[in-house]
Amino acid sequence: MIDEKVKKWVIKAIEDFTAAEKLLSFSDKEIVTSAVCFHCQQFVEKILKAYLASTGIDFGRTHNLRYLLKLCSDNDADFSKLEVGSMTFYAVDIRYPDEFYVPSVDEAHECFNLSLKI
Repeated sequence: MIDEKVKKWVIKAIEDFTAAEKLLSFSDKEIVTSAVCFHCQQFVEKILKAYLASTGIDFGRTHNLRYLLKLCSDNDADFSKLEVGSMTFYAVDIRYPDEFYVPSVDEAHECFNLSLKI
């Protein structure tokens, strides 16, 4: 049986994935690219945390996908085949006007494709 905490991580991850997927169904002019990238980052973060929680590995409070992926890889070498690119950037920095940046449609698709591989 799946632990309730793990189940909640997975449910929230799927919500982020679904949001990104839905946003990408719009025409290129209508896609809110920063939202797509954010939800893709959140999906990857939450699904990695779900795995770590399922194995009892403490990960603390972080949005750093490379760190989370390393923790996963240290426990299971198959994770070393995965790549998160620079998706950590989309967790916080892009959400505030101080770091004003609007990702391109290509970046949004790239984030989504990385998410699919995870």
